[in-house]
Amino acid sequence: MPNIKGAGKRHRQSLVRRDKNRAVKSNIKTQLKKVAATAPAGDKEKTTTEVRLAQKKLDQAAAKGVIHKNKASRLKSRLVKRVKALAAAK
Repeated sequence: MPNIKGAGKRHRQSLVRRDKNRAVKSNIKTQLKKVAATAPAGDKEKTTTEVRLAQKKLDQAAAKGVIHKNKASRLKSRLVKRVKALAAAK
């Protein structure tokens, strides 16, 4: 137990933030998996939609400070690179 009232508040705030950050990160991972699942199927329109949604979620997470902006940029770059490679292979 914290001895100072402010320390208790900081702890409660950190628990709330941790839950929110976990939820955002989980959504990002889920979206990246959806892209990975739709890309090999060959449905270009659905893959494009999923990629755009993934990029949006990454940008939002970076804006909120959940992940670093460079990490978001790196993940988006790798995602597009992977999708283009799959499209070229077919």
